[in-house]
Amino acid sequence: MPESALYIVATPIGNLQDFTPRAIDMLNKVQVIAAEDTRHSARLMAHFNIKTPMVSVHEHNEAHRVERILQHLQQGESVALISDAGTPVISDPGFVLVRAVREAGFNVVPVPGCVAFVTALCASGLPSHRFSFEGFPPHKSSGRKQFYSERAGLPHTMAFYESPHRILASIDDMIEVFGADRQAAMARELTKTFETIHSAPLSELRDWMAADANQQRGEFVIMVEGAPVQEARELDDEALRVLDVLLAELSVKQASALAAQITGLKKKPLYQAALERKKD
Repeated sequence: MPESALYIVATPIGNLQDFTPRAIDMLNKVQVIAAEDTRHSARLMAHFNIKTPMVSVHEHNEAHRVERILQHLQQGESVALISDAGTPVISDPGFVLVRAVREAGFNVVPVPGCVAFVTALCASGLPSHRFSFEGFPPHKSSGRKQFYSERAGLPHTMAFYESPHRILASIDDMIEVFGADRQAAMARELTKTFETIHSAPLSELRDWMAADANQQRGEFVIMVEGAPVQEARELDDEALRVLDVLLAELSVKQASALAAQITGLKKKPLYQAALERKKD
């Protein structure tokens, strides 16, 4: 039997053959499985003949479930935390529980496996010596543009998650903020039957997806290459003065475009600066 601890167990993101023997063994040995959605996970448990009792731990009840999980641990039992797919806590519930368990003095043991953005990144062809996981962007376009603008100058590859009903609108906002020529890659339905990984500049990627409704279905990882070094530099005082004058009369998009013409600087860093100054 495993020691009394909270085990963070990764599950497959699609292909069931990616479920590790250690993970299966652990889920059979613990006394309780804390699952994001017990109905969803029941199918996985049935496939591998895992009969361990499950309780739900999701974003709406996580704080409430902490005491129940701690009671199991205090009784000398072990608990496994799983999400609907992939590694728990990564863009999924679990952080509150993990922190509470550690603060209570119990061990938290990772049982590694699939992570969607890592799976996508390694096959994308984008630079991977340094990268950041940015999760899901905001639902509304205005929030997304602000979200992307805060990251437009980052020099490393960025990985985002996105849902099918927002994927094209989200890429449109990426094009406006990052620029049409910024290299990107889309990965969808990873490890599943219709797995697709396609790399292209953002504008070409958007057109390619728009032309085929099938490429707008599934679960998405969108990866965007970092900004060139010259685009990441700070704007000088004169460029910011020009931008402020234009922002007094024009929209962010219009002001940044005109400021680029006047100063000869790239539009993207000017657009990012305009968003920041408008917010202030």
